Amino acid sequence: MGTTEKNISKNKALIIYIIAFYTIWALYEFFGKPVINDLIPGIVSSEIVKEVVIKNLVWILPAALLVHHYKDDVYIGLKEMFTTKVKWLHYLPVFLLFVLYPLVSAYHMKGSLSLSSDFGAEQVIDFSFVGITEEMVFRGWLLNAMVGKNKKNQWKAILLNSLMFVAIHIPTWTMQGILGDAFLHFGFVYIIILSIIFSITFLKSRNILIPVALHMIWDFLLDMF
Repeated sequence: MGTTEKNISKNKALIIYIIAFYTIWALYEFFGKPVINDLIPGIVSSEIVKEVVIKNLVWILPAALLVHHYKDDVYIGLKEMFTTKVKWLHYLPVFLLFVLYPLVSAYHMKGSLSLSSDFGAEQVIDFSFVGITEEMVFRGWLLNAMVGKNKKNQWKAILLNSLMFVAIHIPTWTMQGILGDAFLHFGFVYIIILSIIFSITFLKSRNILIPVALHMIWDFLLDMF
């Protein structure tokens, strides 16, 4: 198969994946999660099934297989994105920002940095896996495939990826009853900004662990205090 044919094949796979992924995940958020919560007693047990088992099967496995299959037509290969050496000090300012902003915001709003009463085992399980699952799909596969071998497409791909990242939150926001607030109060904007930062650090470092670490730090600290 020539380069053009492989690129066409990748683009078709990308479109099919996007349609299937968003459809499956929306149905899961609306119908699957409530069923699991009813069938499996205990918050910790149900969270392990939802965030560790199901999310890894639906998010990480297909994305990793697709990146591996189209390894010659994505920007960064599957093995490379986990093994590329990173000069961590270059990203220290970004990490400091991701630590300080949630802490300063929490202190400004509450007047202290006391641990939130709502933070428990459920959040620990959730946030321990959300970074790798979401980054593997949105940066490791979708952004990776959209950029491909053409560096000129990077900013278009980054912006489109950010909108797609917002879209995947819509079913969750709907179920939580905060969809209107997320858009009326421009809460979705920070999702776009985060996505852009995750995308830039991934493309620049060529290592998925940078955005994964940033994603985990942000989620933990934002909800912990």
